Amino acid sequence: MAVADAVAQRLRELLTPGGFECHPFKIGWYNAILQPTFHLKYPDDTLAFVVLSTPQMYEKSFKPFIISKQFAGVRDPIDECVAQYFFLVKENLSEQRIEAIHDFEILPNRRPKVLVQTAAHVAGAAYYYQKNNVKKNPWGEKKIYGVCIHPRYGGWFAIRGVLIFQDLQIPSLEQRPPVDCVSTKEKIIELLERFNFHWRDWTYRDIIEVEERYSEDQKQYFATPPSKRLELLGLKNNCLSY
Repeated sequence: MAVADAVAQRLRELLTPGGFECHPFKIGWYNAILQPTFHLKYPDDTLAFVVLSTPQMYEKSFKPFIISKQFAGVRDPIDECVAQYFFLVKENLSEQRIEAIHDFEILPNRRPKVLVQTAAHVAGAAYYYQKNNVKKNPWGEKKIYGVCIHPRYGGWFAIRGVLIFQDLQIPSLEQRPPVDCVSTKEKIIELLERFNFHWRDWTYRDIIEVEERYSEDQKQYFATPPSKRLELLGLKNNCLSY
C-alpha cells in the first residue's frame, strides 16, 4: 500500500491545484461488474485512478489554459485542457508506465474505451444511479440512462478519464463504496427523469444539497452549442482574438 499511497499523493499534488480529484481503484473491481467486451485488458490487481473535474476546474485550469494560448484547436478546448493535465502527470511520473484514457475516446467498433461512470462508482468517487436501482420503475422497457452523483457536488462535476499504472499491482488496496447520497426510491426516480428528460435545465445536478456549483461563466460555456464555444471564448481561427 505504500506504493499506492505515494502515487496517490503525487497525483493529488499535480491535479488538486487545478480543480481535479483522483480516486484509486483496481482493474478487477471495474471488470467484475461489466461484460467482457468492456473489460480493460490488465491483471485484476492493476492500480488505476479515475479523474474528476470539480466546479473549480473552470477557473483554476481552463481559463488559464485558454489565456496561455496553448489551445491547438484539435478538439473541444476543455478536452485539450484535461489532456494537458494528463500529460503533466505522465511527465512528472515518468518512472511509471501510465495509460491515460479520456472520457471521449472510442474504439474502432464505436464503443467507449472506458466507461467512466462505472470507474467512478467502483473507485468510490461518485454513486452511479441506474434504472436497476429502482425495483418497480415507471418506465417499463424504455431506455433510461444512468448518471453519477457526487456526495459534495451533486451533478456539478464531470468524469474526465482514467489513469492506469500498467506495472503496479496492488492486491492489498481496499475498496471503498461510493456514498449513496440519493437514498430514497422516489428521489432516484426523480433524478433519472430529470437527467433523461430535462437535462438542459440543470436541475438534476441539484438532486442533493451541494457545496458548490458551476459559475455563471461555466454554465454559459456548457450551455453553448459546441460549434459556438470558440466564439464564446474569444477564439477565432483556432487562435485567441484578444
